[in-house]
Amino acid sequence: MKINYFPGFKSILGRSATRQGRVTSRFRINAVKVERTRSSTLEVDLHTQKDLEIFESDDASKSLFALCNSTRTEGGAQILRQRMSNPFSDVTSITRTQQSISYIPQNRDLFERLGLWVTGRVERYQRDPLIFVVETSTVGFAMGALTLRMFDSYHYIRVLRGVQYTCLFVQRMREYLHELDRDPPKGELACISEDIRNIVSLPEFLDVPQKELRGVSFLKILRLDQTFRVYSKEKIEELLRLAYELDALVSMADATHNLGYTIPEVLDGPTRFHATGLVHPQVKNPVPNAAGLDQQRRLLFLTGPNMAGKTTYLRSVATALYLGHLGMGVPAASFAFTPVDRLFTSIAISDDVHTGTSYFLAEVLRIKSLAFSLSEGQRVVAIMDEPFKGTNVSEALEASLAVMQRLESIGNSLFLFSSHLIELEDGFGNSGNIMKCHFEADETEGKLQFNYLLQPGVSRQRMGMRVLTEEGVFDLLDKVVSLSDGFDELETALTTGLKL
Repeated sequence: MKINYFPGFKSILGRSATRQGRVTSRFRINAVKVERTRSSTLEVDLHTQKDLEIFESDDASKSLFALCNSTRTEGGAQILRQRMSNPFSDVTSITRTQQSISYIPQNRDLFERLGLWVTGRVERYQRDPLIFVVETSTVGFAMGALTLRMFDSYHYIRVLRGVQYTCLFVQRMREYLHELDRDPPKGELACISEDIRNIVSLPEFLDVPQKELRGVSFLKILRLDQTFRVYSKEKIEELLRLAYELDALVSMADATHNLGYTIPEVLDGPTRFHATGLVHPQVKNPVPNAAGLDQQRRLLFLTGPNMAGKTTYLRSVATALYLGHLGMGVPAASFAFTPVDRLFTSIAISDDVHTGTSYFLAEVLRIKSLAFSLSEGQRVVAIMDEPFKGTNVSEALEASLAVMQRLESIGNSLFLFSSHLIELEDGFGNSGNIMKCHFEADETEGKLQFNYLLQPGVSRQRMGMRVLTEEGVFDLLDKVVSLSDGFDELETALTTGLKL
């Protein structure tokens, strides 16, 4: 007769590769009949993640993760974060996810009945330090079970509840599979569902009752506990992870459906993208615009005055490409793109007093990172918002022109480059690889108005002084100067009077 005791367990996901940050396959279970391959992932470095506010923003509720996250479990949220940290970069994987994202809203009730709330109870049961019976022989097991039941009611009650929750969990998975047979899914859902079926069909799970566990003898309860926490513990953990995968996929599908996003067309061949009615997902009352580059026009030169919409437009393009690589819908009327190896942005640059990195050096290092990826043969979509602001105008013009002339000649990558240096147009002339667009400001009753509509050509507007004037900066400074002059005159008069 053996009764053993489990020491404290860390969270199931806490011990997993997902939580520890290791590179893992999108599917964590090796299925019997379906070959799993490691999917290639889109490189989105920390700088780009911050530029696009994927996980962090000034308002935490406005990050892309917050926008997409309606998961019902902590494990589902962790899986979603893992997905958003490692988007796909191949047509097959993106298409599989799109198929699942499209399937879920059409069968939403099915996923509503999954009862994912029970996963937290099952995980807690798996990690709680509870006594269990080790013996497998009929007599030995019966004696151990009787001892536990009679002399440790505290542990037995907790084991009973854990077994009940685990049986309910397995039952819900079976019901899910049964309903799924009426309209079998494709893509990722098909693979995940097959993995679930492979687990719940194992011989050791045949003893799990089809209905609620009531009126069952303590011998049956402790035999199920032995299965769930000793001999088939890894299978229960795998089943939990698959449930979390479902939770993450449902969250992505809900975001796509509820926000009215469009599932993009995934293209093969030369690097290109095309969009109509494109907006930024976090802008209220956005103005839609078109966007597109290909290998005939692979560099966009974007100009326009401050506040006209250049940076928001660049972020809109990058965000749509990012969501597209996740397999989600995008905020556009239509969108088509070729998957790439890296999504690069250089929008918000800052110096670093701790490392002695100046603002200009930070800009240079960012461009160097892009150059390295291109030298490695990666397909990149790169977005640069007013680079080289950290040096004088003459050097900024020279550096920008030198970089643009090199980028426009690099094939199979795309570049979006905004600048106030309209003189750059004279440098690259009539190059057929460069598309020129701009935003403009209109004046209405003496006030600047922005329509945020993208227009062809280069903007010649200069609005910096105008904005300073409209914001009353000069008036405030003039008042300070007047007051200062008045104080100087008063001080002079007082000083003269005292001398007399």
